[in-house]
Amino acid sequence: MVLKIASVAALRIRQPEFEDFTWWATSPLDALYEEGRRQRDQGAALFNRTIDSRDDDVFHVLVRVTTDDGLTGLGAIGLGSRAMADAVERLLAPLILGRNPFDVELLWELMFRSTVNIGRKGLILEAISGIDIALWDILGKATGQPVYNLLGGRTREKIRAYASYLYADRDLDRFARMARGYVEAGFTAVKMRFGYGPYDGRAGMRKNVELVRTLREAVGDDVDVMADAYMGWTAQYAIEMIRLLDDYHLAWIEEPVLPDDLDGYARIRASTRTAIAGGEHEFTRYGFKELITRGCVDYVQLDVNRVGGVTEARKIWALAASFSLPVVPHSQNYHNQHLIMAHLNSPLSEYLPPDYRDGDTFLSELFIGDAVARDGHITLSDAPGMGVELNEAVVAEYLLPRDGGSPR
Repeated sequence: MVLKIASVAALRIRQPEFEDFTWWATSPLDALYEEGRRQRDQGAALFNRTIDSRDDDVFHVLVRVTTDDGLTGLGAIGLGSRAMADAVERLLAPLILGRNPFDVELLWELMFRSTVNIGRKGLILEAISGIDIALWDILGKATGQPVYNLLGGRTREKIRAYASYLYADRDLDRFARMARGYVEAGFTAVKMRFGYGPYDGRAGMRKNVELVRTLREAVGDDVDVMADAYMGWTAQYAIEMIRLLDDYHLAWIEEPVLPDDLDGYARIRASTRTAIAGGEHEFTRYGFKELITRGCVDYVQLDVNRVGGVTEARKIWALAASFSLPVVPHSQNYHNQHLIMAHLNSPLSEYLPPDYRDGDTFLSELFIGDAVARDGHITLSDAPGMGVELNEAVVAEYLLPRDGGSPR
């Protein structure tokens, strides 16, 4: 019997209350002078803030695809919007309804090519990603296999994870305590965010050095330390800043410049000794071909729910492998874990500990079975599909109706 796709639904999830963070990170908005400083004063990262300033109450979008025999697949799109949900249900769903969910290659190209005039990157690709992840969940359930078995099988018993929840903090003692806590919990690698960029001048550079020094002294020499600029620097600033950090032996510097500044990426990588990581905000194999062949990165950091889903991500993994480049995806979510497990060129996984609620950790709350790190490692089950199900209680609390208004 041939399966057919019977329905495609977008679940619109509103934003929860986040904690009032006093720490922060650099971001692309830092270049906007006074406006950038006002945004930074809100604390935490660029997108982990209230959405009162925009007329859109959707924060995450989940995708549920159902077949004619009742199999259900789940996909997760990160930062959502009503436009994203509409793209899933009104633009893309009609293209695949009644089709065989096993035809992932054909369905992906059908969605991509049908929307190329308004898509290629951004919102449409993220919507395609959510649907594609759900289709692979169905493939695993229909065959009785975890998705990683459909992609190459296990490459190890457990995946090494790095703790990724250290933001710039004026309270350096608190910053150091958090870092030591992650090492005590079994993590052998940690990542911090820089707090200062070009518009903070030489004083900001010294403060960045002080943050890195504090972290290195807190965790010792045997723990890998990574640092994220989250697109908040310029190429020249990055070169000078990274050279000042040579003595602290960082494992990588992440997203030093905007994702479209490929010349800047290549210049930074050619001018410094520290490895450069990037790709979190890139899309499709075409975007990654440029990132890789132009010598921009040492670590490829795609996100499966952004690049086009599993169908496209596995091609990017293969492309990276052909250049002997490691792939370390953004976030710990289930769709990334299956591809990490199935590929030898993924040495570790990002992990955002649920110590505080933000956009990344809240997405994990919406599922039962999403990745949990223990003693610095993530273990995947052999459950069919992606191995997750909706956390119905949490979803019900934050679910919005399709047509706007109050939550259900």
